[in-house]
Amino acid sequence: MPRLPVLRRPTGQPRLPRDVIVLGVIAFFVMVGFGVVVPVLPVYVRNFGVGYLEVGAVVSAFALMRFAASPFCGRLIDWLGERTLLALGIGIVAISSALVGFAGSYVEVLVLRGAGGIGSAMFSVSAMTLLLRSTPGSSRGRAVSFYHGGFLLGGMAGPAIGGVLATVSLTAPFFFYAGTLAVAGLVGLVLLQRTAVEGDSAAPAPLLPIRTVLRDPRYRAACLANFANGWTSLGVRSALIPVLVVDVLAGTAAWTGVAFAIAAVVQTIALGPAGRFVDTVGRRPAILGAYLVASGTILAIAVAPNFAVLTVLLCVYGVAAAFMGTAPAAAVGDATAGARGGRPVALFSMASDLGAIAGPLVAGWLVDVASFPAAFSVAAVFLLLAALSALRMPRERPQQRPESGGAGSS
Repeated sequence: MPRLPVLRRPTGQPRLPRDVIVLGVIAFFVMVGFGVVVPVLPVYVRNFGVGYLEVGAVVSAFALMRFAASPFCGRLIDWLGERTLLALGIGIVAISSALVGFAGSYVEVLVLRGAGGIGSAMFSVSAMTLLLRSTPGSSRGRAVSFYHGGFLLGGMAGPAIGGVLATVSLTAPFFFYAGTLAVAGLVGLVLLQRTAVEGDSAAPAPLLPIRTVLRDPRYRAACLANFANGWTSLGVRSALIPVLVVDVLAGTAAWTGVAFAIAAVVQTIALGPAGRFVDTVGRRPAILGAYLVASGTILAIAVAPNFAVLTVLLCVYGVAAAFMGTAPAAAVGDATAGARGGRPVALFSMASDLGAIAGPLVAGWLVDVASFPAAFSVAAVFLLLAALSALRMPRERPQQRPESGGAGSS
């Protein structure tokens, strides 16, 4: 198994809690399986004799049900605890993925992928809630970057494995996905520490009202940043750049894969420095700088003159994305430090999902009625607004951050 990014611990900084390491391993196994399925899913769905609209509906069903289920995940965490809900969510995705391999009709695939989206929401919200709650403020950036490193490494390994499995059978990737999820769920149940909600003797931490969190400028800036990141990185970047390469630069789909792979490696390498920067310099400058760089870069991508320039720009965006994935989540942890409950994290996650759902639709429409630069410009505006929102965050020295956290306590 590829090694997760090594985040060297600066002198005086505490080690990452064990739960953070475990969550990084879980993230790797989850994303390996997801990466195996993604390239195969459209081809598999087409075998049921449906059109491209129906193929898109299957992809959207996962995201839409994930978005719809997220608001309920916070309350479920209050009742069951992060560890139990994480394992339950992974179990739902595993079972639904295995059943997709046995599906006899398009409708069955559509329903099962929707169910997988519900399980994914349960896993994602509970994992991030546990990660932020179990990590001191001085290490929160490093913890988030380590966790995202597991996703990135899994995402790079998954498609390669999926291509090999697809030569055996179009259903084999779905069974492989179920297997990696079973491993991830087992790791979570065995190695994650139990929390007070799940029956420990420690007194439970107070439940922070969501209205209080919403008044915190750190939380509002983080949610706007996550929305802009979802719109651009998960939506516009993934949906339009492959088309841009083929239609404008006269390249092939293979070119896109090469450029994305190089950018993913650069982003993975940048995660360690990003985590340390967020912890030592601050969340505010990280969000401000990264989102400004991303805004300018996404505009430049739309007018890239050739594939080489496009690849360099994607690498620059990858460096910014390392900070964009780390600083907002750390800011959410700061805003909710000392409190239990997953509703703030659920809303934070929904902001990204909303951007990822709306971004490709709006961007695609803008390309049809206007141009590629117009579509990328809207993404750049959202990134710029996210950067400016960081100016409302309080200036804070790293040593002033709340140090609450620790497995089983907050």
